[in-house]
Amino acid sequence: MANATELKFGDPGGRLAQTDCWTLLLRPKQPTLGSMVLVCREPVQALGDVSERAFVELRGLTHAVEAALREVVGYQRINYLVLMMVDRDVHFHILPRYEDGRSFEGVDFPDTGWPGPPALEPAVALDAQTAAALGSKLREALARFAG
Repeated sequence: MANATELKFGDPGGRLAQTDCWTLLLRPKQPTLGSMVLVCREPVQALGDVSERAFVELRGLTHAVEAALREVVGYQRINYLVLMMVDRDVHFHILPRYEDGRSFEGVDFPDTGWPGPPALEPAVALDAQTAAALGSKLREALARFAG
């Protein structure tokens, strides 16, 4: 069963991938193109409480995520934010970063925080059609790099 953070960020409809310990979701509001949320499925609210098994899975997931985002978005840097101020379940906001804007399906996605810390607002709220298209493209890329 999904935890509150998975549900808040659109599980199961926005799910890009899932392992025993993690759910990877397309972030409904995109500060940058390809932004995701990686939520721990274990009942933990502190990063230090995540199991060894989950950390092993995390290594493989981050490899696949970075390769897929490099292919789909062409990022220059990538940021992993572990904020957990509102949503207490352990989770990472994954933000591909780039100096020049990106476009997808006719929608522009600037990186308004570049070159500094990421700006979570303003963010592009994905409509259903764009979310489906981006989700599909990311799922296909993730499948190629999952291992």
